[in-house]
Amino acid sequence: MKIDILAIGIHPDDVELSTAGTLLKHAATGKTFGILDLSQGELGTRGTAEIRLQEAAASAQILGAAFRWTLDIADGLFTHHPDNWLKIVSAIRACQPEIVLCNAPDDRHPDHGRAAKMTVDACFYAGLERIATFDVDGNVQKKWRPKAVYHYIQDKQLTPDFVVDITPFYGRKMEAIMAFKSQFYDPNGPMPNTPISGKDFVDFMDAKMRVFGRPIQVEFAEGFINTRTPGVHSLFDII
Repeated sequence: MKIDILAIGIHPDDVELSTAGTLLKHAATGKTFGILDLSQGELGTRGTAEIRLQEAAASAQILGAAFRWTLDIADGLFTHHPDNWLKIVSAIRACQPEIVLCNAPDDRHPDHGRAAKMTVDACFYAGLERIATFDVDGNVQKKWRPKAVYHYIQDKQLTPDFVVDITPFYGRKMEAIMAFKSQFYDPNGPMPNTPISGKDFVDFMDAKMRVFGRPIQVEFAEGFINTRTPGVHSLFDII
């Protein structure tokens, strides 16, 4: 079950909106990745938890994820409590990622920042021997701490610490996003409009990726925030 990258979001579709291109890019080089949704997105105005689970599975197939797990942390109502972060610890230990990608520390949706803090802390706790978690067979899991945690930028226009060129993977990223048919633009859809269901939101996503790409002179990129000092093997890794 070991993977290279675990992408975590509090809501189904957070990962697709913010870091799907980066996951696809790394998969093309042979890296493996999984997706962990912390909640079922049950407070969303459009669709239902059941519908979103189906959409999430379809999107994961498009992306080629090794797995997509969904926890039962309460959408909107969760707190930074062991009952919640221990579930994340268990998931991290189960798949032993080298890198974790998670929600932005500050964003329009208040769940995102709270989930970011809880995820970062869970990554630390996962490396502590005396915090016990168990696998599905009841066996004690081995400790595991990811080497790095990066926050993907989603809605609020935050300044990235680095960006990733995703230009060749833009089309598949958008296909994965649009697998969430209940949430995004559908001119004939019967559900109520929301801030993310109009065509202007699709245009916004496109523009945001173009803005991230401009400083490195590529068409589309995704932005990330790093909360600890990174180390590089060569100065040429960061040109």
